[in-house]
Formats: sequence, structure tokens, C-alpha cells
Amino acid sequence: MTKRTVSLQLMLLIVHGVIMPASAQVCSLLGQPALPSLYAERDINIGAIFSIHRDAVLKMHNYTSKPDPTACVSLNLREFKFAQTFIFAIEEINNSTELLPGISLGYKIYDSCRSIAQTILSGMALMNGYEATLSDMSCSRPPAVCAIVGESTSSPTIGLASLVGPFSLPVISHFATCACLSDRKKYPSFFRTISSDYYQSRALAQLVKHFGWTWVGTVRSRNDYGNNGIAAFEEAAKEEGVCIEYSEAILSSDPQEQFLKTLKVIKKGTARVLLAFMALGDFLPLLKVISQHNITGIQWVGSESWITSRTIAETKEYSFLSGAVGFAIANAKLVGLREFLVNVHPNQEPNNELLKEFWEIAFQCSFRNIGSDGCTGSERLAELQNEYTDVSELRIVNKVYTAVYAVAYTLQNVLKHFRSSTNSSKRGWPTPQTVLKYMRDVRFTVKTGEDIFFDESGDPVSRYDLVNWQPAEDGSLQFELVGLYDSSLPSQQRLQINQEHILWVDKHGQVH
Repeated sequence: MTKRTVSLQLMLLIVHGVIMPASAQVCSLLGQPALPSLYAERDINIGAIFSIHRDAVLKMHNYTSKPDPTACVSLNLREFKFAQTFIFAIEEINNSTELLPGISLGYKIYDSCRSIAQTILSGMALMNGYEATLSDMSCSRPPAVCAIVGESTSSPTIGLASLVGPFSLPVISHFATCACLSDRKKYPSFFRTISSDYYQSRALAQLVKHFGWTWVGTVRSRNDYGNNGIAAFEEAAKEEGVCIEYSEAILSSDPQEQFLKTLKVIKKGTARVLLAFMALGDFLPLLKVISQHNITGIQWVGSESWITSRTIAETKEYSFLSGAVGFAIANAKLVGLREFLVNVHPNQEPNNELLKEFWEIAFQCSFRNIGSDGCTGSERLAELQNEYTDVSELRIVNKVYTAVYAVAYTLQNVLKHFRSSTNSSKRGWPTPQTVLKYMRDVRFTVKTGEDIFFDESGDPVSRYDLVNWQPAEDGSLQFELVGLYDSSLPSQQRLQINQEHILWVDKHGQVH
């Protein structure tokens, strides 16, 4: 340690009014601690990061006062459902007599608000904890969690995996699909239960070629997910003899002028097939603009992020998406999940503002008001039909569930080894390094019947449903299974299409 470092430490301690012997130094946190949105600490804890809110409110600071914690707005029912599914899996494991008997799993769930900065802050808290003071013994203890489940998109997951990778803390994502995350040199502790976009992009190129669509346009999210996905698609499309007329890129945070520019390119283009490789949050504002300008007659091809979105399908203004096709993560049924979801109530944690906010969003009421628009707490989630309570589409939800079980089965193998080598059930609590080592070789079957294991890049076997958007009687759109894609099969057998069940859109916007 240099003299300059010692002087700096002493200066910091004096500034805080604390002068102590070097062997007992205590540092106080300068900012506010990053606290989890939902948590229950037990024997072994698993961390999670979800985008429970859609946006973090950005403020300009004048550096004359301590800034307030970042405020988040627009609660995302799908992501809140992910968080509750995470808890459901934890509680199911705790009630199991076969998996981790005698061990109670806890959880710490953070809200990233679709912000990379918040994701990094959450990752730091999950590694270090969130105590207000730290002693010189703090660095010798294990991280606050043994693994982290998350994030829901690729860019923040890249930041998270880059942060915790050097500390061998496993990150297992349920929805980060960028092929770039398969790079073991950059992301040595990353795993995922969802397929890599490497396979989806190639499957989309084969799909386009299969239907003879050799002249297409593309629009993508201007981030790691969209950029890498379309790059892989373009490479595969070239091999298939498919030409790309234009390639547009947008983000939800772009000004309206950028969306209008993209709209103009689509209208001027001669390609009638448009591949949208976009995150759901970026696709929604584009759809809004398209609906306002009454653009029809386009054959939409979608990526897995939005192709099974109930939010879009049930919005009648977006009926121009009739006939859309795209690859979706295979659907699943999770027995007992709906009962768990509809039993969530603010009274479970009276001081938890997130649960109150969820209740207000779900029932369009307020706990601060009295009268017709006031929340009483007697409202029943079981009577609601929305994205949170709907369990007909559990494609990504199942990947959250599977991620928790991947950690649990890994812990089971770690503890089994420790107990056999030490003859003690109390010694050898797993370190992240040990969990990482055992996760590479974990293999198990979830109750849906799916066999789960990871390849050398931390990826699962890539399997997709091919879905087609078809009109329902109420004017909304429904998802029809019309094919499959399985990367484990020989290349000529991977894509299987039931073509007679597909409905197409013609140049007049009619589906037939």
C-alpha cells in the first residue's frame, strides 16, 4: 500500500469523523444503499434482476445536494410476473422433500427499470450486500447471493455478466438471447435457459427462403439484441439467396422524428415482407406510429421478443399484424402457478410499495383515495384477465422457472459432494466459484418434461415453435402453432412447417 493510498484512507475517515486503528477501520456508504424490491433471506440466497418498471426517470443533478434514489415509472406486468414466478419456484423447491432437503432458499429481487446503470448497481448490491457500513472484514466474506437470475434483455445482461464474471458469480438469464453472450472468454460465468439468437436468426433466414420471399426489409432494435440478431440474419440470408432492401434501427427512447423516418422508408420500400427483430419495448412505439398512418398489406415476420405478446395481440388497432409469422420459445404449463399469482396481495408485506403499486395498476385504483376510485384491498386478482393473470402463454415465464431450478439442482450437487467428503451437513456452504464449476455440468428434468443442460458456451438446446397470428372472433389476434425448429436435428430436418394451417395477408391487408 502506497503512502498516497494510506493518506487518502485517513482523509476519508477524518471527513466522516471516524479515526480508528487500521485493523478495525469502518467505512460508511456515501450514497443510499441499493435495496431489493422483494426479498426473503434464508440459508442460501439467490439473486434476480428484472425490468419490473419500463423506465428510470433521468434527472439532471446540480451537485449542490445529495441526489435522491432513481425513480422508476410504468410498471411492467410481464416482468412483475417474472418476479413472482421466480418466488413461486423458490417456494416450490423449499416445499420439496427431494430437492435440497433441510435447506431453505431465499431470494433478493432487484428492479433494473430497463436501465443498464441500474442493472450494474443491482449487480454490485447482489455481490456486496447493502449494509450502511463496511469493515475490513467485509471483503473476506462470500457474496450476498450464490447466483443471479437475469436480466430480461441482452444489453443490461452483457453489463451484468461483464461485472460479475471476474468474481466467478454465475449469471443465468431467462431472456437475454444475443449470440454474443456465448463468448466464454468475455462472459465466463454466463448461462441461459433461452436459446441463442444465432439459431433464431438462421431459422428466420430458412423460413423466409422456404416461402420464396427473396426481397425483404428489416427493422431492428438499435442495441445488442437487434444489431447482433440482424447481422446473423443477413449473413444467413445471403447464403440462402435472400436480398435485403433496407435495414432500419430504432430505440423506444428515440425522438418521434426517427420513427417517422423509419415509417417513410417502409412506405417507400417495394418489399412486402418485413422482418422486425425488435425488443417488445422498442416495437410498441413503432406499432403506434404505423397504426396512426394506416399502413397495411405487409407480411410481418417477428422475433421471439414480441411474436407471442398478448399486449400487442389484444390491441385491435394492431390488427394489421394478422398473418404475422415468427419463432417463439416453446410454450409450457406450470401447475399451481396461477393460484400463486392470484394470491399475491399488498397485505403480505404492508410496507412494500411495489406490491401496492402493482395492485393499483391491476385494478386502476389508488390506496390514497377514498370512494369509487379508491383501493379497498378486497379486490380479487382471480377475477381479472390480464397479462399478469393469464397463464396460457408461459414461454418466457417457464425460462425463469427453469433458471431457478438450474441453480437449485447445481446447489444439490455441490452440497451432496461436500457432505460426502466432510461427513457434515453444516460445513461447506457453496461459494460462487464452486456453484459455477458444478453448473457447467448440471443436468436435470423439470416437471414439464424438458431435459435441461448447458453446452460449453452456457447455452441450452435451441428449440422454437413457429407461430402464425390469426384473427379471433372478438377481433383480437391469436397464436396458432404451425411448425417447429429444433437445432439438435440434422440441418435438413430442423425446420418443419404445417403450411396448410397458415393464414396470409394480401396486398389489401386481408387475411386468407
